[in-house]
Amino acid sequence: MADENKDTRIKKNKKAASKKAAGKAPAKKKAAPKKGAKETSKKAAAKKEGAKKPSAKKEGEAKSAPKASKKEPAKKKEAPKAKPTPIVVRASSRYVRVAPRKARLIADQVRGLQIDRARALLQFSPRGAAHDIGKLIESAAANAENNHDLVADEMRVAEITVDEGPTLRRYRPRALGRATPINKRTSHIAVALSPEGEI
Repeated sequence: MADENKDTRIKKNKKAASKKAAGKAPAKKKAAPKKGAKETSKKAAAKKEGAKKPSAKKEGEAKSAPKASKKEPAKKKEAPKAKPTPIVVRASSRYVRVAPRKARLIADQVRGLQIDRARALLQFSPRGAAHDIGKLIESAAANAENNHDLVADEMRVAEITVDEGPTLRRYRPRALGRATPINKRTSHIAVALSPEGEI
């Protein structure tokens, strides 16, 4: 009986020792993740430091940006050497009873000509719009002499534009009691003269 008791006690002791050993091993395993956690915390700290470095670069860029803006006003001070604006004398005529398509044919011939040549061309042109455009150029030449103290004969036709005005709608009786529309178109003509050397 005494031998059996000793055997059971020895077995129990062995089991208890094995349980203690088994209990200690997981404790060691649990300690290992703590080391990993420390490593991850170190990595996170390193990332934060790395993140701080680019911000320092950005701060450096931000500091350099005001320097560039300080230099820009110096360039602007050099720029204000503006060219003198060319003298332009204008005249316009509205609601002229000429179709814009017909008036543009004359305007294209006159554009860019010296005023004496433009007068000669308009005087001998067979088109009806030439008379109205000629009167308008004479009006612009008179504006140059009276308002700006310029010599009219030294002017040149810098710009001439013909825009469409309102259309007068009329009707004409035709055969079998019909009525056909007639569109009487109008034009807005504008002329700009400038001295010959400034074109």
